[in-house]
Amino acid sequence: MTPLIPAGEGRRLGLVLPALVVLGVVLFGPLAELMSLTVGSGRFEPYAEIWNDSFYWGVIAGSFRIAALTSVICLLLAYPLSYFLATARPSVAALGLAFVLLPFWTSLLIRTYAWMVLLGRSGVINSTLMGLGLIDRPVALMYNTTGVIIGTVHYLLPFMVFPVYAAMKRVDPNLMLAAYGLGATHWGVFRKVYLPLTLNGVFAGFALVFIISLSAYVTPALLGGGRVVMIANLIQMQVSQLLNWPLAGALSVAIMVAAFAVYGLMGLITGRKHDGA
Repeated sequence: MTPLIPAGEGRRLGLVLPALVVLGVVLFGPLAELMSLTVGSGRFEPYAEIWNDSFYWGVIAGSFRIAALTSVICLLLAYPLSYFLATARPSVAALGLAFVLLPFWTSLLIRTYAWMVLLGRSGVINSTLMGLGLIDRPVALMYNTTGVIIGTVHYLLPFMVFPVYAAMKRVDPNLMLAAYGLGATHWGVFRKVYLPLTLNGVFAGFALVFIISLSAYVTPALLGGGRVVMIANLIQMQVSQLLNWPLAGALSVAIMVAAFAVYGLMGLITGRKHDGA
């Protein structure tokens, strides 16, 4: 009789099962408890409040805008950097990857405070620009959307680099050589050969950066200075200041649905790319 689960699959499932249990208890348990304040109890007033209040729509739209801009900027920075790392000598690539990993060796809070020192009205950047005579007065680089995006891009750039870098390392260089041999231009090789082969990494990195930036809290709280409110900041405000747990649960459901929607959309696009190939 053929077993329902092959032996190899069973062993792999046994290896990941403890991690899945811990993840379910630590992460999904509190999230389910928070969701039960609205969905489980049948109280849909918080959702109606979110739907009917333009303030919440403004916060959600602003969060999506910041997440989209962060993802696009990270992609524009990560793609050429990943190409350099994928085509460089092993020693140079190892050094470059170490620099990419460098932000992970420092606390997010410390990195954000460092950006506050750099971006402040009397910070290093404004002082340097004024010393060079490029500006007459300090530029507002903090306590606005610009500062939040700068800090978020710095934090999330590695999350874009590594998926794109991994996709580029899997590209066979002989394919480009064959395209050049058939008379293709550099732009033609990139557009028709290299870019399609690296799109999986691009989509994976974009989805990862978008989802993480959509739920960012520390960077908007410090570099936004209370003037830039994202969904996570609004949830914290509802829980700690207003004690409105049902509304916080509804906002948590909204951000979770948005994350799953982005992930599903990227998976759908990637699947269609595979089907087209």
